[in-house]
Amino acid sequence: MSDLPAPDEGILVTLFITVRDVARSRDFYSRVLGGSVALDENPCIVRLANSWIIMNPGGGPTPDKPGITVVDYEPGDTTSIFLNLRVADIRARYEEWTSRGAEFLTPPVDRGSELRCYLRDPDGYLIEVGQSTGLLRGERATVRD
Repeated sequence: MSDLPAPDEGILVTLFITVRDVARSRDFYSRVLGGSVALDENPCIVRLANSWIIMNPGGGPTPDKPGITVVDYEPGDTTSIFLNLRVADIRARYEEWTSRGAEFLTPPVDRGSELRCYLRDPDGYLIEVGQSTGLLRGERATVRD
C-alpha cells in the first residue's frame, strides 16, 4: 500500500481513465509500458514512472457526482485529451514497447524541437511519446502541433 498515490502534503496528480476491460488495460500499462501495479482493481492503479493511471469501468451518477455518468471512451479520428509520456530515449522505448505488443501510429518523427510518436492503449486512448531535443536548445517545432 505504500505505492498508492497518497501525498503526505500538498497535491499529487493522477490520471483516471474509463476502461472496458480492467485486466487488459492493467496488462498494457504494466507489462507493455513497464508500470507497476499498485492495486489490481476497484479501482486498478498502475504506477507509471512518477505518475499513476487509475482505471475502472464507467458507471452512473454517485452521491459525490450527481447527474454525471462516466462512459467508455469512443476512439476515432478526433480527441480532446491524451496521455503525454516524456522519455529520455524515444527510440529505445519505441523498440521495447513494440516488442511487447504496442502498436504505434508511426515510428518517431523528428519535429525539430522534439522526437515524437503516438500509440493507442487497448481502449483507444491516444498516448503521445516524446523526447525533447531541439527544445532543450531553444528551438521550436517547425510544424504547428
